Amino acid sequence: MVGVYYRPPDQEELTDKVFFLQLQEASRSQALVLLGDFNHPNICWRSNTASCRQSSRLLECIEDNFLSQVINTPTQEDTILDLEVTNASELVGDVKIGGSLGCSDHALVELTLRREMRITKSIVRTLNFRRANFQLFKEIVRRTPWETVLRDRGTEQS
Repeated sequence: MVGVYYRPPDQEELTDKVFFLQLQEASRSQALVLLGDFNHPNICWRSNTASCRQSSRLLECIEDNFLSQVINTPTQEDTILDLEVTNASELVGDVKIGGSLGCSDHALVELTLRREMRITKSIVRTLNFRRANFQLFKEIVRRTPWETVLRDRGTEQS
C-alpha cells in the first residue's frame, strides 16, 4: 500500500491519535510506504528524540509498529519535515532530495518504488527432544554447587 499524508502544523492531538491507529492497522496488514509532510520540526531523526509530546508520540508509533523513516536529508531549510515511513524498506530505492517545485520552500523528494517482491519460504525446524540424550546435562546440573554459584546474586543475574 502506498499512501500520502499531510499533517497541518496546528493539528490537534486527538486527530494525531486517530491517524496513529490507522497507521498501526495499515502497517500490520500489508507492506506500507507512506510519504508526506508530517510537520514535526522538533524531531531529531539521528537520535530519534523529540522535544514535544505530539512529536514523541509519532516516534513511539513508528517504533511500536516496526516502521522506519527513510529520508535523512533536510527537506525544508535544516529540518526534515517530509517523511517516507515504511515497514518494507526493500520496496524503496534511489531516494533523491533536491530542487523545488514552483515557489515551494520544501525540497523535492524523488524515489523508486519496487513493484515486485519475491516471496521467500521460511523453514522452521523444531528439535525432537524425545530423541535427545540429556545425560551430560543432568551430570552438570547434579555436580554444580548451585548455592555457592548463585550466592550474592540478584534475580536477573541468577
